[in-house]
Amino acid sequence: MSKNSIKKLKMGGRALLVLYLACLIYFMFFSESYGRTEVYAEYRYNFVLFQEIRRFLRHRDILGLPAVLINVVGNVVVFIPYGCGLPLLFERLSSFPRTVILSFATSLLAETMQLILRVGCFDVDDLLLNTIGGCIGYLAYLLIRRCWRRKYGKTKL
Repeated sequence: MSKNSIKKLKMGGRALLVLYLACLIYFMFFSESYGRTEVYAEYRYNFVLFQEIRRFLRHRDILGLPAVLINVVGNVVVFIPYGCGLPLLFERLSSFPRTVILSFATSLLAETMQLILRVGCFDVDDLLLNTIGGCIGYLAYLLIRRCWRRKYGKTKL
């Protein structure tokens, strides 16, 4: 694959990453279906690790399976593209520790903004789940890189 083709591929990937981040911001701060248009008078937060995960699992019959999946599985899945896209598109970010740190820092920024803007809830469980999603995304990046190298040799992705 030519360098020009790789450059175009990366530009397209960066555009998709920007689109992904725009969608993430929308769903975290503006989505009516997730109750994000309501601004609360008080600050809402959870600083106890696993508290919300346990609550969702314990009360799954009352809350319903969709709510449990969105909160627990959704917080992991939503950061998989981030953990895969960063090292794939930015070579200097292609290490596991950097991807983990950036996944955590981005999640922390989003959770802190939710707290400050009083939209949604600051939740340490979300930090954990988002970071796990970033780690899974990094593993997907490694798999993509391995397949790429098998097909195209040592040509940088």
